[in-house]
Amino acid sequence: MDVFELAELEAAHAAAGRLYHEFLRHPSLSMGLYVLPAGGEDPQSPHTEDEVYYVLSGRAQIRVGEEDRPVQSGNIVFVEKHIPHRFHSIQAELRLLVFFAPAET
Repeated sequence: MDVFELAELEAAHAAAGRLYHEFLRHPSLSMGLYVLPAGGEDPQSPHTEDEVYYVLSGRAQIRVGEEDRPVQSGNIVFVEKHIPHRFHSIQAELRLLVFFAPAET
């Protein structure tokens, strides 16, 4: 069993100095903490895995395919593999738990 404390994940994320910090990897699933600053840019491109975002905090828009939606704390977003997507118009720092299935390659 693995148990993770959000405060520890946030400290590890800050120490890594990158937008995305992976903290769990198994063949069937990987997870990470993704943080985008207010006014920042989301540089990601489509993935070869299905993906779920859980918004811990912040406010922004997400574009998935041709559809835009607002997101905020408590929202859960599913993105099917190979679909272009990106967060934009980030009004408040966006902190996301990210789940990839199978594990991100």
